[in-house]
Amino acid sequence: MQETEQMLQFLRKRLKAQGITQKDLAARLDVSEASIKRMFASPRVTLERLAEVCALAGMSIAELAQETAMQSEKLPQLSEQQEREVVADLKLLLVAVCVLNHWSMDDIFRAFQLTEPELILALTRLDRIGLIDLLPGNRIRLKVSRDFRWLPNGPIQTFFRERAEHDYLSAPFPPGQYVFTQGMLTDAARQRVTKLLEKVRQEFSEQHRASLQQPLEERHGTGLLLAMREWEPSAFSALRRRSC
Repeated sequence: MQETEQMLQFLRKRLKAQGITQKDLAARLDVSEASIKRMFASPRVTLERLAEVCALAGMSIAELAQETAMQSEKLPQLSEQQEREVVADLKLLLVAVCVLNHWSMDDIFRAFQLTEPELILALTRLDRIGLIDLLPGNRIRLKVSRDFRWLPNGPIQTFFRERAEHDYLSAPFPPGQYVFTQGMLTDAARQRVTKLLEKVRQEFSEQHRASLQQPLEERHGTGLLLAMREWEPSAFSALRRRSC
């Protein structure tokens, strides 16, 4: 049952990335939208129906099973030691970020001042770490899960917080793409907002995957910063009365 659930989850995300909604799927299969929702919510689905949905997603059942199996074997995160190795070498970190954004070796070579030996060495190290498979012809295959992320407060997040956050925040933002607000929330309210932040992160991740179908020149490096913590400006804190 668990394997079927994983296959249906993978299939649902693939359809969404292709812009096929459950309503579209119901219309193409000539069934109700409620039937489609029940199909994805239950592991009990016939092979005939699964084959029909796979065909609409542009794949066979065998390809779906293979993709699902590969997905389950991929890395959700690196270890702290692996992150330390990556972040200790700026060129290695650069190449790691590029391959996570599905750049080819030629794409990286054309864009950055790296020699071919330097680039191959970096890819070889990422292969050893387990981030990629370096295939014949210097082709790159990612070995990370769809929900891969850096360790919370780990070496790489710390690097970006200390060295890149100011650079990111100092430039002007397009209208509507910078929001800062402050209020006083209960613990329960903060938990609700935290769940909403996670949904935004997941949507960003889905749009990233959907954009991978377009040529590299049509995709643009985009940063999304989501943050919330108990906070008061230090200038205000300095004015607080101190208890005796």
